[in-house]
Amino acid sequence: MVFGNVGQDKNIEILKIPKDRVGVLIGKKGNVKKTIEKELGVKLEIDTDGTVTIYGTDKQKDPLAVWKAKDIVRAIGRGFNPEIALRLVSDEYVLEVIDIEDYASSENSMRRLKGRVIGKEGKSRRYIEDLTGTNVSVYGKTVAIVGEHEPVQVAKEAVEMLLRGASHAKTFKFLERERQKIKRARFELWKKKSDVDELYEKMNPNYEDVEDEEDEEENGEE
Repeated sequence: MVFGNVGQDKNIEILKIPKDRVGVLIGKKGNVKKTIEKELGVKLEIDTDGTVTIYGTDKQKDPLAVWKAKDIVRAIGRGFNPEIALRLVSDEYVLEVIDIEDYASSENSMRRLKGRVIGKEGKSRRYIEDLTGTNVSVYGKTVAIVGEHEPVQVAKEAVEMLLRGASHAKTFKFLERERQKIKRARFELWKKKSDVDELYEKMNPNYEDVEDEEDEEENGEE
């Protein structure tokens, strides 16, 4: 299938997702597929066997559009609902996929490791999500994580700790420490921004007056 508005110099990506996720990717009346295409300016061709072809088009404004669409498709294929997967449109969000087979020596080992990540009644997975602000999906033979870059790396390390055999208590202590580090780093970033704003105001003493005048002009136009 060829799309008339596909740019000749644009990328084409092909990947495969589980058959039982094809319906989720398409969505009711094709709404999920259409949303991905509209948000990124790409075209999706979805086969019933799970093969997905992503075409870059002349409508895409983001040079990473095809790559982002591929990650969104992968996220849906790894068990995320479309609402979470579509966060990957943003430059702030990333997807990480961990292959449990890299840590499992048998089918029984695979089931045991999945159980360690999920935890009793899903408590372990929820704890990782709550402490990192990410979303975690355990599906098939993978663990997938969606979120902002730094928290995703923390969540990934926590999952890999569990897969390597670390206790839940040790893993959760690690998460608590890392959460505090992220909070401190974000506070420092906010503080630096505040200091820059304060310095700018000192260098431009009439800065607030100019803002007030602009506000008055806008109000007068209304």
